Amino acid sequence: MPAPQRPPRTLAYALTGLVVLGTAAAVTAVWRGAETCTYLALDLATLCVPLMLSFERRLTYWRKWPGLFTGIAVMALVFIAWDAVFTANGVWGFNPRYLTGPRLAGLPVEEWLFFAVVPYACTFNYEVMRHLVRRDVLGRPARALAIALLALLLVVGVLNLGRTYTAITFLCTAALLGLHVFVLRSPYLGRFLLAYLLNLVPFLLVNGVLTGTWIDEPVVWYDNSENLGLRIGTIPVEDSVYLLFFLLLVVTFHERPLRRTHGDLPPTSGNAVD
Repeated sequence: MPAPQRPPRTLAYALTGLVVLGTAAAVTAVWRGAETCTYLALDLATLCVPLMLSFERRLTYWRKWPGLFTGIAVMALVFIAWDAVFTANGVWGFNPRYLTGPRLAGLPVEEWLFFAVVPYACTFNYEVMRHLVRRDVLGRPARALAIALLALLLVVGVLNLGRTYTAITFLCTAALLGLHVFVLRSPYLGRFLLAYLLNLVPFLLVNGVLTGTWIDEPVVWYDNSENLGLRIGTIPVEDSVYLLFFLLLVVTFHERPLRRTHGDLPPTSGNAVD
């Protein structure tokens, strides 16, 4: 088997160096009391480690960028428009105390960055999980699990049509799951569901800060009349479904050019990658 292609060193060093320096500067600013850098520091810290490891020779995440960036672009088109409408209508909003100030289409620049760094980091975790977990442990029950989840989302969404965040998030996620189960019959659905469960841990940590955990006020506030009012700590339960929706949308395009039709992966051998 041919050795994995080496990443362009100049690109690797330049990108990694910029993000590391930016992260250090933003975190230092927050540490010294510049609260307006809080959301920016969180964004950059989320990206820092996945970007540094993107050029690791066994995983070669950088070689999967074309499909990944296509998925991020499609997801961003959908979610930024969604975000702008929800913000304009008071479904949620942003605390200027923790923002640098500039806005685009009514959204803080940090929110635009969020829709790049979080899917990048979550899909990186998906690839790491695929590489380390050689067996597709949820492969067989994946279809049944997805159908059960789809049914639950449909029921909750239909019963809460008057709650904008709940209804739109649950029903749109159910529709995307249905596409994967009944139309695309995605062979990676089991691996995606496992990666989603693993991604909940860092996502809840990041979202915990955004919703007010460990800081005086939330960075992002919610109108509870537009959601179920159920929280995981400080996080609306809808955010976990929101993650499922946007990550599955990204992975749909990320997986397409890879053409990985297998579930279980062959044992690792030397420097081989799947």
